[in-house]
Parts: sequence; structure tokens; C-alpha cells
Amino acid sequence: MPSKPAPIKKAAKKEPAKTEEKAPDPAPQPAPEAAPTEAAPPQTTPAPAEKPKPPTPPPADGNAPSAAACETCVCSPALFYLTVELWIHSADWKAVNEGLQKSCRYIIKDQTTGDRLKIRVVAVNAGGCSPPVTLQDAVLVEEIADRPKIRLPRFLRQRHVARVGDKINLTIPFTGKPKPVVTWTKNGQPVDTKRVNTRNTDRDSILFIRAAEREDSGVYEMCVKVEDSEDKASITLQIVELPGPPASVKIVDNWGFNVALEWAPPTDNGNTEITGYTVQKADKKTGLADWTWFNVLEHYHRLNATVSDLIMGNSYKFRVFSENKVGKSESAAVTKQEAKILKTGINYKPSDYKEHSFSEAPKFTTSLNDRATTAGYSTKLLCSVRGFPKPTIQWMKNQMIIGDNPKYRQICVQGICSLEIRKPGNFDGGVYSCRALNDLGEATVSCKLEVKQPAIPDADKK
Repeated sequence: MPSKPAPIKKAAKKEPAKTEEKAPDPAPQPAPEAAPTEAAPPQTTPAPAEKPKPPTPPPADGNAPSAAACETCVCSPALFYLTVELWIHSADWKAVNEGLQKSCRYIIKDQTTGDRLKIRVVAVNAGGCSPPVTLQDAVLVEEIADRPKIRLPRFLRQRHVARVGDKINLTIPFTGKPKPVVTWTKNGQPVDTKRVNTRNTDRDSILFIRAAEREDSGVYEMCVKVEDSEDKASITLQIVELPGPPASVKIVDNWGFNVALEWAPPTDNGNTEITGYTVQKADKKTGLADWTWFNVLEHYHRLNATVSDLIMGNSYKFRVFSENKVGKSESAAVTKQEAKILKTGINYKPSDYKEHSFSEAPKFTTSLNDRATTAGYSTKLLCSVRGFPKPTIQWMKNQMIIGDNPKYRQICVQGICSLEIRKPGNFDGGVYSCRALNDLGEATVSCKLEVKQPAIPDADKK
């Protein structure tokens, strides 16, 4: 019978192993304590945060891993990792993983930017917890950096031109994370905050000038920087105004009806190129106190010109205005001397040909026609005549001049002659004549007028 107890003892030894594989409910494990050699971190808050319950390791079998195993990252399949414990301004370490971690990597999430974290790792196996291994330096929580980039608007990629007195308000967007540091310079020097204002947000920067002056012109450079990365963009700002007048103008020659002028460019071009000149003349006949100026040339590009078609015997003065893209100069350069257009000797020579004489004796172009009318109904006689000098018209009845008899109305306009007989009676019939007379002769036309009685209806005859 001595052979029976041996198998029973072996079976008894195997029972705990099977129970361990089934992972029965383990007894609660207290949080691992810090290594005796480590100094306790200082307390920065008066009330320590509640210490979370760390993951429960498997039952100890008396063979806990050493701290060296964690320190050298020798990962045995038998090891489990209570991966991370943090100390952040609190009185004790805080476990951040929810369960035992078999991987040698772990990501700590949802931390506050700017905090400095102390991190330690504890190895756990069936034998228990190892002493913790702590990182030598605290870890600073920072945002993931995006390289800064300036999104310069298209209209600012070329020279930006504005007039004196205009308000400048330029918005330049940019990207970058964390919030980039924005700086502005003008011609390599910091901008004058008395003249130029800048305002920065998380997404753009604004360059603002309340009333632009010419000294605000220059190259403005914007720089955005995130850690060691930066991006730059340049804006060329040109403030312009009306130009000054030409430096001088003078008369260099005077011949016939022409005057040659020359002038010099203006000393002040208004901070932009000169696009042309306007030349004007004035005649002295209007009087020195009341000069009337007339444009001779406009948008003229050369520095000399010839003014022609001037009036003989008159004296002229000239002035020149400068022009740029803003407009024409407010004042002009005026010639000091005057140009006198001299009279040249001209002798009148009569023509060799005989002038045509338009004198002509009266001649009727349309004669009078015989007419018949009814008593009591007005009628009109018409004819036309020509002649030079203008002929005198006379109307006659039976060779007797009618004169101013109110029964007749006589009209003659541009050679058309008419005689109106108002309500003729039985005695108004006869021969009517029209006579035209001038210094070269006379002409006469005649016609016969018959006055009829109105017809009587048959009923009236009975």
C-alpha cells in the first residue's frame, strides 16, 4: 500500500496549478509603494487627489520581477505591466492604465498643455509587483506642432498702391499649431507703432494705418514662428500723391506762326512715375489780369514740343502741368518770356479776272392763266418772276393800277406773286395783269377772269 500515497500527493500539487489557469477571483492587491531610495515628490496643492485603485495583479507566487527587468525593457512573456503611473502636482502617484498592460508601449492621453509629468513603470507577474522605475526628467506636455504657413492674398503678391490719406487695412491669414508668434518689420527694422498698428489672432494678422503718408511706403515683412519653424512673406506698400510742376519751362525758338518749348521733369513725382504732361497757351489780347488758357497738348510724353497755328500779331505765354497715375499737378511751370508772332508784309493784289455780274432784267418764269369763278367765292391769281435787283411788282385791272384797293390782297415772297380777289361780283371780271420793273427793264403777264352767276335750282324758277 505504500505506492498509493505518492499519486495522491502529486494530484494535490497539480490542483493549484489547474486553479491558477482558470484564474479564480484574486485577492485585492494594495497599490505598489515607491522604492525606498526615491525621494517623495513635493506637494503643490493643499488637497491631494483621490488615489485611483490600480489594476489587480495575479496572485503572488513569491517570484516578483525585478526593477532591472523594466529598466532594461527585457520583456518576458511571463511579465505583465502596470504600465504607467503619474505624479502631477498631487500627493501620490496615480495609475493611468485601466488593466494590466502586456505591451512595452503605452500612450497617455487627455493631458493639459504645459504640465510637467513624472512617470514611472511597475512590472507585475504572478509573484507580485516590482519596484517602480521612474524617468529621470519630467515630461513637458506640448501640442503637436504644425509648421507655420502664411496664406498671402493674391492682390498683395504685387506692389500695393494707395493714395496719401487713404486708410490701409490688410488682413493676412496664416496656419500653424500651437499659436504662432507673429512679428512685423519694415525695411528690416521693427515697425513704428505710432504710425502702423498690427493685431494678431489665432488665424490671421492685420496691418492697419489710419491715414497713410508717403513715409509709410516700404517693404513690410511678416514672420510667423512655431518653435524652430518659421515662414515669412513680404508686402511692398507704395503711397502716392499728385506730382509737383515741371522744374522749368522755356521758349527756345520762335519762327513764323510756331513756338518751340522745352521743360524739365518735376523734382517731386508724387512717389510714382510721371505718365505725361499737359501744355497750355494764353493770348495776351485778353489782358494780363484776365488770362484765358487753352489746352494745346494733353497726355504728352516728351520734354519738348512745338506749338503751331498761332495768330499773327499776338503775344503768347505757355505753361506745363505734370501728370501721374493720381492726376495732374495742382500748379504749373510758366514761361518767363513771351512769344511775339510778328506781322509779315502782305500786299493785296487784285484779281485779273472779271467778276460775274448777276444783274438781270425782270423775267416771268410762270405766267398767269385764264380763270373762271363764281360770284361770291374768293379766287386767287398766281405767277412767278425773277430779276436782280429785286423787281417792283404792280397789279392792274383792264390796264388800270389796282393800288391799295381793300377788295384785293397782293403778296410777293421770294419771286412768287399772288393777287386774291375777295368775293368777286358781276363787275369784277376782266383782264388782270402783273408788271415787274427794275433798273434793267420790265416785264408783264396777263390773264382773263370770268365771273359767273351761281346756278338757280328748277324749283326756284317756277
